[in-house]
Amino acid sequence: MATTHVQHVQKALDQMNLQIHHVISDITGTTGLAIIDAILAGNRDPQVLATLRDPRIRASKDTMAKSLVGDYRPEHLFTLRQSVDLYREYQQRIAACEEEMQRFLKSMGASATSSASLPAAKDSVRKCKVMAPAKALALREEAYRILGVDLTTIPAISVLHAQAILAELGDGISKFRSAGAFSSWMGLCPDNDISGGRVLWTGTRKVKNRVAVTLRMAAQSLQKSESALGAFYRRMRTRLGAPKAVTAAAHKLARIIYHMLKTREPYDESVFARTEIKYRQRAENRLRAMAQNLGYTIAPAQAK
Repeated sequence: MATTHVQHVQKALDQMNLQIHHVISDITGTTGLAIIDAILAGNRDPQVLATLRDPRIRASKDTMAKSLVGDYRPEHLFTLRQSVDLYREYQQRIAACEEEMQRFLKSMGASATSSASLPAAKDSVRKCKVMAPAKALALREEAYRILGVDLTTIPAISVLHAQAILAELGDGISKFRSAGAFSSWMGLCPDNDISGGRVLWTGTRKVKNRVAVTLRMAAQSLQKSESALGAFYRRMRTRLGAPKAVTAAAHKLARIIYHMLKTREPYDESVFARTEIKYRQRAENRLRAMAQNLGYTIAPAQAK
């Protein structure tokens, strides 16, 4: 809803022929709200409004002044004021919701087996864009205290993904007897329809599960990951196509998360790196066999 009212703000600015929201990247940032508040307070001088720009804004003062020359009609100013007020109201509701979640997280007990220290946060957590980095680090610490493992060490799993998993699973995963049962609950494993020994249909069940949605979204971010999971996703995408590759990667993430929560062991990239090395060796053996059948030999490329 807050995003909807941001769009209303942008529409009101467009109707007044103000292009400030095309000059700065975030109209709800420090500079954008300062300029909008000044406009609503009655200031119409573009040069004076341009002086409110934050030093970190890339656009020059003259560029911003040109973008603030427009037709300040009262009906559009009324719409602008309404939209800004509603945006701030929803921001207050979001803050209240975050405070309630923090109280709920603090009421949950810590993992009895979490004796290891919290590992260093990765760059995506320390430079989080969807929330303040301080809030992201605090949320990561709470999730680690409750779960006993740091899920954000898994490639593609962010603080928000870990929060969604914690919200759905609570402080344990003992209700599932195995990783296969956990994956089946989310509808990420194959559910073939077999009758009389014949496979009538292959695919995954269509279920509504927030953890499954979270893992699918996380799997999509593996497209450019340099990790072993990223290589697995790209290989599956080449072989099966993007939709099935997302499901396959989400299934693998689900099994990793189950293992970590069940054993309280940290994520170990070397396990998947060894698997990736074995895959490369099998691929090389296949290529050598094909070349030999065609009367050729394969030699490694000379390092430059």
